[in-house]
Amino acid sequence: MDKIKNLRWSILLLLLTLNFGCDQITKKVARTEIGEFEHISIIKNHFTLLKVENSGAFLSLGDEMPYLVRLIILTGFPLLLLGYGTYYLFARRNLAPGMQIALCFLIGGGIGNLYDRVMYGSVTDFMHMDFYIFQTGVFNFADISIMIGIGILFVLSIKGKVVKQVEHHSDEA
Repeated sequence: MDKIKNLRWSILLLLLTLNFGCDQITKKVARTEIGEFEHISIIKNHFTLLKVENSGAFLSLGDEMPYLVRLIILTGFPLLLLGYGTYYLFARRNLAPGMQIALCFLIGGGIGNLYDRVMYGSVTDFMHMDFYIFQTGVFNFADISIMIGIGILFVLSIKGKVVKQVEHHSDEA
């Protein structure tokens, strides 16, 4: 039983570390290799690199808030949520594997952005996509991790509703 618990914890720590590590490595490269106001085209103008230091939240929301309010909302609150999420991930033994993976992506990405905010006072964003009808803000790998985690939770939610509907209909038959 302890071997299974240790294996589970090791896999979860590996997933969290990979999410956080990939984010931090790419941000370090962006900070050192992309100059201020530099615009690097990767796939024509559809995928570009440009470094932006974001002191707000998603798409710079809250950037204009007073420092103390920003500190509480953008550092304190996420710290509490990430702490609880990490506790929940490791304390709940019966979580479905998909839920565990989703939480690793959410927590790993969240820790990556929170680390930047605490260490640098802002989050380094450096990727942008523009496909005419679809355009993103400037983002980073932590944001990708968070979106993957949300996507997994969304799929699990839909899958759960479909399974419940099938079970409900088979009970009626």
